[in-house]
Amino acid sequence: MGSYRMCGCFIRRFKDTEAALPPDFNDAFNKYAEGGSHMTAEQLRRFLIDVQGQGGATLADAEGTVQQVLQKRLHTANFSRDTLTLDDFHHYLFSTDLNPPIDDKVHHDMTAPLSHYFIYTGHNSYLTGNQLSSRCSIKPIIEALKRGVRVVELDIWPNSRKDDVRVVHGRTLTTPVKLIKCLKSIKEHAFSASPYPVVITLEDHLTPDLQAKVAEMVNQTFGKMLFYPQSECLKEFPTPEDLKNKIIISTKPPKEYLEAQSDKDKMNNSQKGKDSDDVWGKEPTELTADQEDEKTDSDASEDNQDDEDTDAFEPKLRPSGAPVYKRLIAIHAGKPKGGLKEALKVELDKFRRLSLSEQALEKATKSHGADVVRFTQKNFLRIYPKGTRFNSSNYKPLIGWMHGAQMVAFNMQGYGRSLWLMHGMFRSNGGCGYVKKPDFLMNVDPNGQVFDPKANLPVKKTLKVKVYMGDGWRLDFKKTHFDLCSPPDFYTRVGIAGVPADEIMKKTKKKEDNWTPVWDEEFTFPLTVPELALLRVEVHEYDMSEKDDFGGQTCLPVSELKPGIRAVPLFDRKGKKLNSVRLLMRFEFV
Repeated sequence: MGSYRMCGCFIRRFKDTEAALPPDFNDAFNKYAEGGSHMTAEQLRRFLIDVQGQGGATLADAEGTVQQVLQKRLHTANFSRDTLTLDDFHHYLFSTDLNPPIDDKVHHDMTAPLSHYFIYTGHNSYLTGNQLSSRCSIKPIIEALKRGVRVVELDIWPNSRKDDVRVVHGRTLTTPVKLIKCLKSIKEHAFSASPYPVVITLEDHLTPDLQAKVAEMVNQTFGKMLFYPQSECLKEFPTPEDLKNKIIISTKPPKEYLEAQSDKDKMNNSQKGKDSDDVWGKEPTELTADQEDEKTDSDASEDNQDDEDTDAFEPKLRPSGAPVYKRLIAIHAGKPKGGLKEALKVELDKFRRLSLSEQALEKATKSHGADVVRFTQKNFLRIYPKGTRFNSSNYKPLIGWMHGAQMVAFNMQGYGRSLWLMHGMFRSNGGCGYVKKPDFLMNVDPNGQVFDPKANLPVKKTLKVKVYMGDGWRLDFKKTHFDLCSPPDFYTRVGIAGVPADEIMKKTKKKEDNWTPVWDEEFTFPLTVPELALLRVEVHEYDMSEKDDFGGQTCLPVSELKPGIRAVPLFDRKGKKLNSVRLLMRFEFV
């Protein structure tokens, strides 16, 4: 019996009651137990095949599941029976370990070139908080690697004496951390969550002598872990399988004096004659109010955001350390001079990495969407947050993924719906940090056309989602967390993130005064591009007078959903798994 004080003048008493389970569960048990009180391993096997879509389930698989359920239920390895009761069956269905919504094994083809994969990518990976005044530390780098992030970004600058290298968000009040500490932490934790390669992107603001020092640090720290290109201009990058347990360096190559001076002169001459027509320059006749803001944002933040195409120091001599530093770079970064069309040109004999801000990407996809897709079929495209995201918020990642961008860089220390989508995408493929791009993003049709995410496509697959019930909040939250006066009033929002035609959100009715809500509601989602669709799930607690409270969330790749009745664990705002909270849901593809 629980008591809740209301308005300070009288007591409302609520009796904690066990929720009545939806009839589907008991019906399934009765059907497959053939009316008996116990379900045998053979009967469970038929349930796994018929309802859970596990066509290859064997009797040994079912026997193993029975043993695991009984061990957890009876807390012993010695038990006298080898069948499941109705309560045991319910326990199995509600177990996120025994009955998860997606697999946790790597199952994509890992033998294609690295550019054929979406890669879990961090932005300013060393920051503990906001972009202007937070502390730089190895802690967020370690946390990201443990989550499975495969691309770590470090901004490297000279220290005040110009004799060492530090990692810091330049021209801000962020406090620096030594580069060597970051490199050592990457070495120690790079492969704790995944054996597949880690890419370190360096935003380089160094003098040539300090570049040589960085080369020495990187070589001494990583040794044989470091991937060296066999040739300066690789035609195609090796595969994730080939590069297991390898560290890859990506940055702009150091410019030698004559080349740098020549380019500088050419650029100065061209600027005198006319305005640049690329996405980083002015287009006064086409700029909208939003694009005016974009121009201000990107120009104001270029130096302290992603300064990959300019040199902080223009060398006056051919630097002796440059060749050593240059040999470390496996993925060359930089933006070619000229317009967007030139930047997206595909070269047959080599590949490179291009970086665009989120705003530049939006503009590029509107005017050159097909060129972006073609570029990403061979080259790497990295997207980064706009400079005014001072609070380390993020942007919608789907625009990048729909156009084949491999490195959609996010502030991993933040939180919010965009980051939940990022977490959801990289739960794919066993959470290894590499997700094979769908074939249609790599194909060119006989007419030379590539995938267009805005095209009017037919429905390819329909997903039915049934939200049965939820449980675990009373174990993970205080009794008065949601409401001082009564048990919570939960409802669930369910929907799809993906191409524009597929995006939608729906919600259940709210269930009043219940810690174990039973909704038993079904939703249908027609999908034109299921390969890029993410299932969004959020639980909220209704509040009549204030903003609704947060009760947990998850995001799951639709292409990886296991059909049948599944236990779906929920996560907090920052993506940390809640200990006990989960939903029981059913997934069906038609």
